[in-house]
Amino acid sequence: MSSLLLSEEERMLQQSVREFAQAELAPRAAEVGEQEDFAWDYWKAMAKMGLMGITTPVELGGTGGNYRQLAIVIEELTRGDPAASLLYIAHTSLTLATIERFGTQSQKERWVVPMAKGDKIGAWCLSEPSSGSDAANFHTILRPNDNGYVVSGNKTFISNGDVADILVVFTTLAGSERHKGTVCIVVDREEATGLMTTLMPGKMGMHGSSTADVSLQDTPVPTENRIGAEEDGFKIAMSILDSSRVSIAAQGVGVAAEALHLAATYTKQRKAFNRNLAEFQGIQWMLADMAVEVDAARLLTMRAAELKDAGEPHSTEASMAKLFASEVAMRAANKAVQIHGGYGYFRPHPVERLFRDAKVLEIYEGTSEIQRLIIARNLLRGIHV
Repeated sequence: MSSLLLSEEERMLQQSVREFAQAELAPRAAEVGEQEDFAWDYWKAMAKMGLMGITTPVELGGTGGNYRQLAIVIEELTRGDPAASLLYIAHTSLTLATIERFGTQSQKERWVVPMAKGDKIGAWCLSEPSSGSDAANFHTILRPNDNGYVVSGNKTFISNGDVADILVVFTTLAGSERHKGTVCIVVDREEATGLMTTLMPGKMGMHGSSTADVSLQDTPVPTENRIGAEEDGFKIAMSILDSSRVSIAAQGVGVAAEALHLAATYTKQRKAFNRNLAEFQGIQWMLADMAVEVDAARLLTMRAAELKDAGEPHSTEASMAKLFASEVAMRAANKAVQIHGGYGYFRPHPVERLFRDAKVLEIYEGTSEIQRLIIARNLLRGIHV
């Protein structure tokens, strides 16, 4: 990232996280990539560095940073290992952000404080077996009773789900219609009965970030665990997705930037026909295209982050950044493998892992197709011209 675009404080943050990622994440990425489990070493190292509460106010145990700083952190973590940034995003940009932004003071003191310190892990439970992109089609039912509520249903593809202490769960109030009855609740594993989580093996990539099925069977939920009013759940989910897409965009920038770095370095070392690959015009053009797209993706991401920090509408810009950066990540990883040839096709080469890790960026937190729908609808409504 060009230092001309960063303040002195941001440059120091970038450098410190870059050094951390290269020392603590990158050396273990290949080993972690052979497993399919939550990378506890990553978690503990990031918590020790104080990264978990970067956007959380100081009075709640965080460092009081903003989304520009969050984007910088995520890009650098991703360059160390994308799986590390995924478990970080699920905790920070989704779960912690929901309670911090929409919870009561009591809820913040109870859950945000330990989460900002990394003492508790968060998971954000939106997707269900029969509803992914159709986020209002929930079948997890919340029924009122004398003590609050009882919730039953299943969530799937939940990052951190098998290890999370605090689960933010989106449900449908019994008898309501679609998004009008969406209720956001917190399930605290320490006190929950009827909660079962199961690790989902077989992912293409992101192996250091665990993914789980979450099952809730007649799980009691006290009224004080509800986030916002009963009718606020869908608005809460959409608002969090808007801001968290800045994080996914930063993740895409990190994948693409690392792919470019690895490819450019390799072309100066590898020889063909008695010349370095870097001397061939065809290779130079591939690197140039990668560099342009990385820079453009980063600028889109930082624009969306700045709008979020300024309290301005940013739905369109966040979707633009997420769409472009995720597709740039896939293209850059693909070109990096192509430049490395056979070496890049085999494990444990970093570009092979980046290629597998990159694909999910076009899927989670709204597929590329959903991002295009959001952008087009907002454009036609005159929200972004």
